[in-house]
Amino acid sequence: MTRAGQVAEPQDLIDVDALIAAYSDLHPDPSEPAQRVAFGTSGHRGSSLDTSFNDDHIAAITQAICEYRASIGIAGPLFIGRDTHALSGPAHDTALEVLVANDIRVIIDSRDSWVPTPALSRAIVAYNSFERGDQADGIVITPSHNPPRDGGFKYNPPHGGPADSDATKWIADRANEIIADGLHDVLRRPVEEEDLEATDYREHYVAALEHIIDFRAIRESGIRLGADPLGGAAVEYYELIAERYGIDLTVVNDKVDPQWAFMTLDWDEKIRMDCSSRFAMASALRHQSEFDILTGNDADADRHGIVTRDGGLMNPNHFLAVAIYYLFTHRPEWGYETAIGKTLVSSSMIDRVAEALGRELVEVPVGFKWFVDGLSSGTIGFGGEESAGASFLTRDGSVWTTDKDGIVLALLAGEILAATGKTPSEIYAELADRYGAPVYERVDAVATKEQKSKLSKLSAADVTATELAGDPITAKLTEAPGNGAAIGGLKVTTDRAWFAARPSGTEDVYKIYAESFVGAEHLREVQAAAREIVNAAIG
Repeated sequence: MTRAGQVAEPQDLIDVDALIAAYSDLHPDPSEPAQRVAFGTSGHRGSSLDTSFNDDHIAAITQAICEYRASIGIAGPLFIGRDTHALSGPAHDTALEVLVANDIRVIIDSRDSWVPTPALSRAIVAYNSFERGDQADGIVITPSHNPPRDGGFKYNPPHGGPADSDATKWIADRANEIIADGLHDVLRRPVEEEDLEATDYREHYVAALEHIIDFRAIRESGIRLGADPLGGAAVEYYELIAERYGIDLTVVNDKVDPQWAFMTLDWDEKIRMDCSSRFAMASALRHQSEFDILTGNDADADRHGIVTRDGGLMNPNHFLAVAIYYLFTHRPEWGYETAIGKTLVSSSMIDRVAEALGRELVEVPVGFKWFVDGLSSGTIGFGGEESAGASFLTRDGSVWTTDKDGIVLALLAGEILAATGKTPSEIYAELADRYGAPVYERVDAVATKEQKSKLSKLSAADVTATELAGDPITAKLTEAPGNGAAIGGLKVTTDRAWFAARPSGTEDVYKIYAESFVGAEHLREVQAAAREIVNAAIG
């Protein structure tokens, strides 16, 4: 019997002391691919116990970042923050020693506390909004929603969002070169108090929220909001938000524990701070009836989970559609040319909403980095991805963050109810009545490394099928229609359904994302046809 959704037991918990000891004691073997620096869509991730996230890695990555920023002329300060994972503290210390030895002006949190990803992105954006003669960038130390044994390290350049693949490849290649050479090129020394500057990330972020959220509507409506930070970096932010803006907002869980012993197990019986999972959110869901809107965030607060009293935990795709519908009908200062951004594996409900709104839809590959330019320039009003990550413009149409912001999405759910008198679940039901009720699922299919490599390089000409689950194929995509960037896989669409296939970066499988506007049985036909189409193309 599965223990998914049940509170973690002692055997599920990490040995924090062993994890921290391994961070310093274990040294990566550069010849082992699993022990090399590798930036995915959200930085380098790994565990000290697997010799994939250790002091050597962080020292080398930080040195590479110092060299990278110098090579492109970044001379301003570097903002740095960390989440509540056990490895984030040691990695923070390592990074500081390398940064100060490289004479980088480093800005840490003045409260020596945790910093959500959106707060750090906001700090970079705010600093660079003034003509100063220099530009700032930043480092966020977090593996996002990953299990407690993991660590993560992300670089955000001056635009404030995730670094693009050119930057991350340069940094990863240089870091691996440094490790292979025995770290001889790493500059490092103990940190003195005078080496660092400090800012109150929380104060500045919370003070600026009035520019993006209508707190007056929330306050005057009298609705009750609950927030579960899931033991993450947002834990101290919601209390200040409630105090500053006078709204009825309660933190239902203020525990911070590097073991996350209070968490309920995810679908695979692992501790994972996935606020879009009903299993990981099981403890939070016990408070559903106490609030009009209850929300969750992951460890660095760049993801959101939305729970309504009437509908429970919303599917992330459903809330994205609702958020888009609401924002583009309640932000009169946004220009009519302001577009809607979505990743190509997000629900086609968004396509139908965008068409009804008369707005341009910008469909991009997986990864929030593809929304950075549009959010920075104000040409994209909302950028969202299927994994419960999104951000949007301020009320006057200027840039807010260029990284995902789970806090503002959580607060937006409250604003939606306050302004419309309807919960996001009710609004989604209305959208489904109007445009159809899609069924969406992601599954895996077995593939060899060679097949995965071939899938990542497919062209539309490699796909010979003309039908998908009985319907004529309307498009075969290997490049995103919104920006022409390679999607690293395949998307096939019909008028009633679609699927996308992308190789996994860590397992011998490829991921199949699929959606049908006909129903669950048709979705199964789409998934089966997807396997046949992909396997025929990759052999």
